[in-house]
Amino acid sequence: MRKLSSKDFVTILDLTAEDLAAVLQTAREQKPLARQKGLAHSHAGRVLACIFHKPSLRTRVSFEVAMTQLGGSSLYITDKEIGLGTRESVDDVARVLERMVDGIMIRTFAHASVEKLAAAARRIPVINGLTDLHHPCQVLADVFTIQEQLGGIEGRRVAYIGDGNNMAHSWIDAAARFPFSLVVCSPQGYTPSQQVIERAQRGGRLDLTVLHDPHAAVAGAHVIYTDVWASMGQEDEAAARARAFAGYQVNADLLRRAQRDAIVLHCLPAHRGLEITDEVMDGPQSRVFDQSENRLHVQRAILAHLLP
Repeated sequence: MRKLSSKDFVTILDLTAEDLAAVLQTAREQKPLARQKGLAHSHAGRVLACIFHKPSLRTRVSFEVAMTQLGGSSLYITDKEIGLGTRESVDDVARVLERMVDGIMIRTFAHASVEKLAAAARRIPVINGLTDLHHPCQVLADVFTIQEQLGGIEGRRVAYIGDGNNMAHSWIDAAARFPFSLVVCSPQGYTPSQQVIERAQRGGRLDLTVLHDPHAAVAGAHVIYTDVWASMGQEDEAAARARAFAGYQVNADLLRRAQRDAIVLHCLPAHRGLEITDEVMDGPQSRVFDQSENRLHVQRAILAHLLP
């Protein structure tokens, strides 16, 4: 198994293009074996601590199943047990856990908490299961899905329609590592962080366009991607965001403006009837549930490479 250039997976830019290719190749090799219940228990006895400050379906199930399939086990830990940064400092939590488990996956709000945890846990890897700034595991699984469905991501045009949030930021990072064109289309005031864009530009080649017109954004697109308009923690903004994003729905009319064989992706959970219609999400060009399954296969590959 290739040793990666980073101990941790906090953002996509932590890993080189070669690292990412190796992880995706492992996912490609493991996927049929896992489906046939024939995956080797390469990580027997390893334990992954899974820290959750936000509820989850895909993140929890995929990481726990992945560890089981590798022959290891996982622990589900909420902030009630830890009190990260309140009951105990981030450094103290990291120094305790690194003596008891083989890796940490954390799904939380503040990105700085994951960075601090990774810096303090010197012996074991820390994996970002989601923060308000980045969602690298999801986007790496999305890249894998595009490779499967379209035969590769090279030269493709990905149109991200929606909030310039953690999903958009990890897509920007991905565009600095993989050779594809990315269009992020958001209303004024909801565009991605300029700091994230500048970091990605320093990290590699970046073919990025930021637009405000969804019709222009999807023209020639091979992939249309969307996410909820109001994420966890933004419930108080939901009504204002619904007004701001009203013209950004992924529907049949918008899909017709993309490539004829374009696929549609959504990281889930979906607010059907808002950012995406039932007709599109359940339609023949949707690959949403293939994408969801691939969270398991790509995250298992990440664990296989990172866990000691």
